[in-house]
Amino acid sequence: MSQPVEKGTLYVISAPSGAGKTSLVGEMVKADDRLGVSISHTTRPMRPGEQDGVNYHFVSREQFEAMILRDEFLEHADVFGNYYGTSQTWVEQTLARGEDVILEIDWQGAAQVRRLLPECVGIFIVPPSAAVLRERLTGRGTDAREVVERRLAEAAEECRHALEFDYLVVNDDFAHALDQLMSIVTSQRLRMARQEVHHAALLSELMSSDGH
Repeated sequence: MSQPVEKGTLYVISAPSGAGKTSLVGEMVKADDRLGVSISHTTRPMRPGEQDGVNYHFVSREQFEAMILRDEFLEHADVFGNYYGTSQTWVEQTLARGEDVILEIDWQGAAQVRRLLPECVGIFIVPPSAAVLRERLTGRGTDAREVVERRLAEAAEECRHALEFDYLVVNDDFAHALDQLMSIVTSQRLRMARQEVHHAALLSELMSSDGH
């Protein structure tokens, strides 16, 4: 008799631009081979150096809209004239195999995911201060003032939804923030709902033991 497979956990990670989310998620995946990142579908053109199926699944607008009609997306959005979306089938199949999945999406996408998969774990990452955020978004000073101000306004709007998530991680020190993120993953794997599947035989043996 085969051992039942423990279902994976879906992590929905959001952050304002400049918080370091993408770098942290990249290191999380490197540190744990049971963690994977969902690859979104998009209608935007492929950029130099990008690969289909690695950075995104690049599809036409017609293909994307057909997928919307077939309810194939866990969440999707139109961002500056281009569609972005997460395949519901891929996420559910990956979780069913016992693998954990990370979705890097904004607060609006996170809200859509929570409605369909309320058991997901939400993590919000923030920079240590508004001053640091401004410094990161300003960068080398090559962007026009209005571009920087728009990014700051978008970041502020994103942060207004931080309390909708389960965990808050402050990215002051990168290594410390990464440790905190991995601790969240570990704590979720130790929850009884997963452990009772993973250690079903052990628990059965211990509960039926008479002490001899």
